[in-house]
Amino acid sequence: MEAIRKQASKFREQVARQQQAVLKQFGGGYGADGVFADEAEAQQHSKLEKLYISTRAAKHFQRDIVRGVEGYIVTGSKQVEIGNKLCEDGKKYGTENTCTSGSTLSKAALSFAKARSLMEKERGNLLKALGTQVAEPLRAMVMGAPLEDARHLAQRYDRMRQEAEAQAIEVSKRQMKLRETSGNGDMISRLEAADSKLQELKSNMGVLGREAVAAMTAVEAQQQRLTLQRLIALVESERNYHQRVLQILDQLEREMVSERQRIEGAPPPVVESSMPPPPAYEEVNGIFMRNLTVAELVETVEYFLAEAIQSYRAESEAELNLAAGDYIVVRKVSKNGWAEGECRGKAGWFPSDYIEKRERVLASKVAQVF
Repeated sequence: MEAIRKQASKFREQVARQQQAVLKQFGGGYGADGVFADEAEAQQHSKLEKLYISTRAAKHFQRDIVRGVEGYIVTGSKQVEIGNKLCEDGKKYGTENTCTSGSTLSKAALSFAKARSLMEKERGNLLKALGTQVAEPLRAMVMGAPLEDARHLAQRYDRMRQEAEAQAIEVSKRQMKLRETSGNGDMISRLEAADSKLQELKSNMGVLGREAVAAMTAVEAQQQRLTLQRLIALVESERNYHQRVLQILDQLEREMVSERQRIEGAPPPVVESSMPPPPAYEEVNGIFMRNLTVAELVETVEYFLAEAIQSYRAESEAELNLAAGDYIVVRKVSKNGWAEGECRGKAGWFPSDYIEKRERVLASKVAQVF
């Protein structure tokens, strides 16, 4: 039994040596490891493998960019919707506000709504640019014919190479049989036919390999160039968006801060720079005053009832405190914007635009004056 195993092992070694010899003779230097020993073909095969891996990785990266941009567009569209709703709320408050102490917040709300509307418009433009300038070109290349055609050529080359390897083994077998036997014309003709087919496969394989390498190289270059261009377009679109939004926010902040400083730094409602101080009491009541005509005197001393439409805090003892809704007996109205009258048993000056004349007043209200 041991002798049989040794003989079998010896026979296998002999067959292997014969295969190597036949492959070197008929297969153009084909080694026992199943790879053509021709250096040019080996380099071509190695380059094609690298190109296949490179284009596949670039394709996956392009697909990842497309998916990321599409996800960003979906979430961005939702943010635009929320931002526009916030804009509408701010505009509604700004136009419908009924605050009695001033319109500062209303102005701020309108400014905010306007700025928010501009920002959401810029966001919409950004999403549109990302879709048309980034996602669509990359998606077209991922699904495009050039890449698929080049990959099909590479796959055809691999199949033909496997077929050539199998044919080389077939030639090796026939060569072994021819050497083991005395040989005849039929075996020789079959060997020659097999060898001829092998040479034809190697020739076709070389042509197809060069075509596949050229196609894959072109696709790789296009992938690199287009992907870089689209990444640059993505960065530029986002940069321009953020720059424009920053300008809008800067302008909005300046308006709001300016309004806040105006309110915080302003004196009480009657500002000295906005209207002159009330006239001297003696001057209006006739002491040291010029001679008036009868018509002027009658007009000056005309009394009437008025209602305070907003509150006023006195700045001096000569002025009169008013609360919205108070009724006042107005005795004097000066041409510089002040009026003099009596309310709740006290007399003094107050801005004339803080009151409105009333033709009819309830008796209970009149009683409050005194």
